[in-house]
Amino acid sequence: MALNILAVSSEVYPLAKTGGLGDAVSGLAAALSSGAARITVLLPAYQGVTRHVDRMRRIATLTGLPGGDAELWSAHCPELDLPVLLLKNDALYERSGLYQKPDGAEYEDNAIRFAALSQAAARICEGILGLQRPHVVHAHDWHAALVPIYLRQRHVEDVKSVLTLHNIAFQGIFPMSLASQLGIEEAYCSSDGLEYWGQLNFLKGGIRYADLITVVSSNYAREILTPRFGCGLEQLLAQRRADLISIPNGIDTVLWNPQADEFLSGEGFSVECLEKKRRYKAALQKSFGLDVMPGSTLMAMGSRLTTQKMADVAMAAIPRALDAHADLQVCVMGQGEKDLEQGLLQVAERYPGRCSVHVGFDEPQAHLLHAGADVLLHGSRFEPFGLTPLYAMRYGSVPIGSRVGGMADTIIDPGSGASGAAMRGANGILFDGERAEDMLGAIHRVMALRRTPDLWRAVQVNGMKTDYSWERSAPAYLSAYQALRPDVMLGRIPERRNAMAGARGWKPVLPASLRAAPVAGPSTGAVMGRAKRKGLEVGSAISAREPSAA
Repeated sequence: MALNILAVSSEVYPLAKTGGLGDAVSGLAAALSSGAARITVLLPAYQGVTRHVDRMRRIATLTGLPGGDAELWSAHCPELDLPVLLLKNDALYERSGLYQKPDGAEYEDNAIRFAALSQAAARICEGILGLQRPHVVHAHDWHAALVPIYLRQRHVEDVKSVLTLHNIAFQGIFPMSLASQLGIEEAYCSSDGLEYWGQLNFLKGGIRYADLITVVSSNYAREILTPRFGCGLEQLLAQRRADLISIPNGIDTVLWNPQADEFLSGEGFSVECLEKKRRYKAALQKSFGLDVMPGSTLMAMGSRLTTQKMADVAMAAIPRALDAHADLQVCVMGQGEKDLEQGLLQVAERYPGRCSVHVGFDEPQAHLLHAGADVLLHGSRFEPFGLTPLYAMRYGSVPIGSRVGGMADTIIDPGSGASGAAMRGANGILFDGERAEDMLGAIHRVMALRRTPDLWRAVQVNGMKTDYSWERSAPAYLSAYQALRPDVMLGRIPERRNAMAGARGWKPVLPASLRAAPVAGPSTGAVMGRAKRKGLEVGSAISAREPSAA
């Protein structure tokens, strides 16, 4: 019998996206949609979302949600070939941005907007006429982190909850005075629940009450148990360590395919015909207003322009790199903190024809960025997974990344002192530290590598041949769902029971098949472990030993 999975997220590409979350949710949902699982995605009916769906029909009106009554619509997304549920409340969601106003300020009612989404998910789990009840609800990040609490409040105990931590730096922290308006019972507002320094913390509540918590890379799963990366939640995460597993993200290899990319005009290329990549390099240079120099090294940077993504460090390192290497060109695309946007634009003004910055995001331009660049610069102070370097590798662009989070798992670099023979096994360059000198040293390394053509080609080929698809990671999620609901796989689906312990007394119990999963080292990349019980394959559990700080 197939499992019914309800995925709840604030972003799902192509319906709504501001960053990697949208890609991760859609990629996982598409990969999981098979005979063993039926995936339905729930998200707000933002402005423009209906352009990406068909077969729309109204299912119900959900009364009494935070922010007022809302309509629940079912639809189909042709691009994903998946069913979707849209929560429609124009007063909350019919806006130009998902989270922010045009001036960059967050919407004041974000707590209400995403509490409504979580409560709608709990109502669906409880049962709505015309919809199949899910066996498992999968909440993504803080926007959906109240789902486990609303399930407990509504005494829905046969639908199990999974919370995936894509980035714990964003936690959804709001005034405690909103609790009643959000429909959160007092029992959940203590320090043992949502309370965090006198405020409500959505993510803390989700971590406390979810049946299972997943983290998107092995290294990040270890890092968040430390004060440096735990963002104040490391002690709670340590308490839930037995119910915490790491399953890496993947990439959509259909959407990101250099041989048949719908966003690239002209003939594609592959590892066997890398010479055809040159035409996209010329197209990228023209698109950014750079001099068309076939022999240059074109370094691209495509990310949010924030301090997390080291845009401040790049702003200092890029001019020094351009001064040191006459054959280096740089193009930057992204948006974020206004002072960093302006600072990078000023750098571009100093190097006409060699450096260009486009503030904003455009999906076709993002694909051209990877197809045309020789190098991707992707510094980050913390990086839960790091999708962008994997996109770059797929297109033969060599990534430079910080040795943090998922990038430490996926970018293989034997180190600055490695021999040429050792570098033949690399697929990118890593650097430690947060100074301009640290990033500049990595750029110097990649420029030296570029001047050894056969070694450069080996690194390119390694990246293009490495499999980081969702097909490698999705089975671990399916196994986790099955372990949470083994009764479904055995054909025994119990009726929902209404007797459940109160908030303070309830203790989630993770199946032994998941708790016993061995730890896989970072060298495995996918951190897949084997659970012996019932023959289930699952992601590796976090080690009980004290982690070392990254």
